[in-house]
Amino acid sequence: MRKIVLTIALVASVLGLKAQNRKHVANFSLFQQYFNPALTGYEGSMLKTYYRNQWTGFEDAPQTIFASAELDLADLGAWKKEDLLKSREEDSYNRQLGAKHAFGLAVLNDRFGPFTENQVHLSYGSRVQLSQKLSLRWGSAITFSSQHLDGSKLTIDQEGDPEFEGLVGQQGKVNRMDLNMGLMLTAENYYLGYAMQDITKGKLMTSGDDYLQNNVPQHHVVQAGFRTSVTEQLGLVVNSLYRYDSKLEETLEGQVKGVYQNMLWLGAGYRKDQAFSVNAGIRLSQLRIGYVYEAPTADARYINKATNEIMFTYNLIPVKYPKYSKKVTMW
Repeated sequence: MRKIVLTIALVASVLGLKAQNRKHVANFSLFQQYFNPALTGYEGSMLKTYYRNQWTGFEDAPQTIFASAELDLADLGAWKKEDLLKSREEDSYNRQLGAKHAFGLAVLNDRFGPFTENQVHLSYGSRVQLSQKLSLRWGSAITFSSQHLDGSKLTIDQEGDPEFEGLVGQQGKVNRMDLNMGLMLTAENYYLGYAMQDITKGKLMTSGDDYLQNNVPQHHVVQAGFRTSVTEQLGLVVNSLYRYDSKLEETLEGQVKGVYQNMLWLGAGYRKDQAFSVNAGIRLSQLRIGYVYEAPTADARYINKATNEIMFTYNLIPVKYPKYSKKVTMW
């Protein structure tokens, strides 16, 4: 029976034990609010979820399940106006002119070898209209995380290694509460913003076993996206994500999609020194279904196992998206 072996090479690599504190999602452009609370409700009132099976076939490899719900208060008004709800068109449903307030709830479960982590994010987003086409959004989130260590799953590469002394065969747990904040400029065809996660470095509230209470760094996140029509039926979407903290340093990733009739998409992505990916999906009325296949590269080839990711999103308000127009409605 194979177990995850905590070798020096694995721990030192960008995909090692400590790196799992940085959660990766290949379809990051569809789960923007997780990285920046200013984008809570950016696409309206929605339910979202994804399942990520990293390094498929490697025993005790990372598995992540994410689910969220977002409520844009502009939609509450729509629910009260039955005629508007039945006839709503995307062309007349401008998110730049929507309500000023949105709320979100996100939960995440991540398992990797001996570690299990659960997260809960409660977020709030607000918008200030700068012009007819440009808005400034800001948001904040209170986050709670609980991490559990099952020392019975640890296999040490070198007996007596002081870094893991006292962990083998032990059970441990640590709970943390912290704050995230972000700003975002948004327009119909682009967005650009910055967020800081774990602002208090875990000092807002931390409890649990001392040997799991490592110093928590602040995380810096920059997001940007652009979309444009190529023809009346084809569109192009580009998204990027940059993350940095003092322990794991930087991660940069990008994604390009081709969109057909605002219904089908096909694209490719790259995470620097870690993975290439291909993605595809379909929108069926209010439902979007997407799939990503991710292959390791550079430093990550030490693992030499692929990653599979599947996602679903659902608009709570029916919206008729234009199929034949020079307007792209996907990110």
